[in-house]
Amino acid sequence: MRIGITSPIVTRLPGTYDEWEAAAGIDELTRIAVTADRLGFHHLTCSEHVAVPVSVAEVRGGTYWDPSVTLGYLAARTERIRLATQVLVLGYHHPLEIAKRYGTLDTVSGGRLVLGLGVGSLEEEFTLLDVPFTDRGARADDALAALRASLSTREPSYRGDFFEYSDVVVDPCAVQPRVPLWIGGRTRRSLRRACEFGDGWVPFGLPLDEVTAMLDARPQPDGFEVVLSVSGLDPIGDPDRTRRRLDRAIAAGATIVGAGVRARSADHYCDQLSGLAELFGRDFGDLGTT
Repeated sequence: MRIGITSPIVTRLPGTYDEWEAAAGIDELTRIAVTADRLGFHHLTCSEHVAVPVSVAEVRGGTYWDPSVTLGYLAARTERIRLATQVLVLGYHHPLEIAKRYGTLDTVSGGRLVLGLGVGSLEEEFTLLDVPFTDRGARADDALAALRASLSTREPSYRGDFFEYSDVVVDPCAVQPRVPLWIGGRTRRSLRRACEFGDGWVPFGLPLDEVTAMLDARPQPDGFEVVLSVSGLDPIGDPDRTRRRLDRAIAAGATIVGAGVRARSADHYCDQLSGLAELFGRDFGDLGTT
């Protein structure tokens, strides 16, 4: 079992972020990323929305840093930690756009990219970007197949129901022979999609017992990752509860935990990460390996 961090600052969902994050910027985020990298955490994250309607932002939040720019910057400041999009919305991009942009990120980071991908559910944003919404599931499946065929290939070719291309050069491409694809979602179909096209599943908004039941009902491929988020951790103030919550996630089927800690400042956040690492003692060094 490995532990990554659900990055603070870059996404602000109402009622879920700490007050200091509203005034924090790239310096604070970098300090946290460098600390997580030094301590051996598995990954950090950055999500995606392009433009959220004001009325929707009251529920979903309106702050979403662009993942390609953010992770590209953090790639230059870190050495080991994986850089995870959690998640890109497939419908907003052509597969070759993702292959080029994030293949470049994989190159400049030395092969540390994890592509978290999702179908998307914000119809107003699809409409704003003039991309199809009603058949987004089928389009996402085709995009995933196209990405798998294209990410690590300089001259990709693909022919599917929605995407078709050949005789093109995408250079640079990803340096990893197989970029990990983590599929986000909260339905059985998302788990099916993850098992068929991806390397892992990132469920959200589901009780742990429901996650376990869904995993039990569908066999996963060898090496398949289940990435469960555990937020609001206080490893310094309440280490016993922190450990119990992580243990429950592991028991539910997590192979990787995306941890979010409570903090009063960026410095306190770094202290909390150190506390989380200390909670696992000598075993923590293994958590940061892949």
